[in-house]
Amino acid sequence: MDPTLPAYIGMAAIVFTAYTVFGLTGFGSSIVAVPVLVQFVPLSFAVPLVLLLDLAATSAVGVSNWKQISRAELLRLMPCMLIGVAIGVIALVGVQPRWLLLALGVFVLANATWSLVAPPARHPIGTLWVVPAGVVGGVFSALFGTGGPIYTIYLARRLDDAGALRATMTAVVLTSALMRLVVFTGVGLLQQDNLLLTGLWLLPVCAAGVFAGSRLRGALPPARIKQALFVVLMLGGAGAIVRALSM
Repeated sequence: MDPTLPAYIGMAAIVFTAYTVFGLTGFGSSIVAVPVLVQFVPLSFAVPLVLLLDLAATSAVGVSNWKQISRAELLRLMPCMLIGVAIGVIALVGVQPRWLLLALGVFVLANATWSLVAPPARHPIGTLWVVPAGVVGGVFSALFGTGGPIYTIYLARRLDDAGALRATMTAVVLTSALMRLVVFTGVGLLQQDNLLLTGLWLLPVCAAGVFAGSRLRGALPPARIKQALFVVLMLGGAGAIVRALSM
């Protein structure tokens, strides 16, 4: 895979936006980046590329917040996530890209719409919900790098403290990324031409986005941040659907 110069410029803008969102929320980079990156590169290139950037971003952010991580919730999620990642990788290498892109677009569009209209949750959910949340989140993490919203829906109903939620989500994203790193290496997805070079070139853009998001987190009203995020997600999901239908 050898992206052109206009593609690199577009990818840099997408990565900066996605990791600004990550700096604001502690997750969301993949679900913002992947649906738009597929306008420039194949899905099988975009997913491992964002994985490499996620590893760098979550490692940097997670170190500063590790004391707030809910280790009990993280340990509950890990086995289910691993099962989901294995299922997702099988689909990623064996299913036609058109159908994966269509599934990605529908998922992102539906998730953003639901997040805008759903009433806030009032009661915690039981620990057995970790099974569907972990497995489905693992599948979407492997396919598109977009398991974060599913993990967030579960953890937001388990953790009341905002700091613990953000720190635990960062730890979950990092754990998921490490799982995918091992599995993607095994199936050859990380050995694609120019993947590592593209990741290195975009790494400073990723870091700038995380820094910008971290600075904005205390300056913008949370409601406005959420609204902007959901609009970006809806546009990205719609773009992925259009691309899939045109293939």
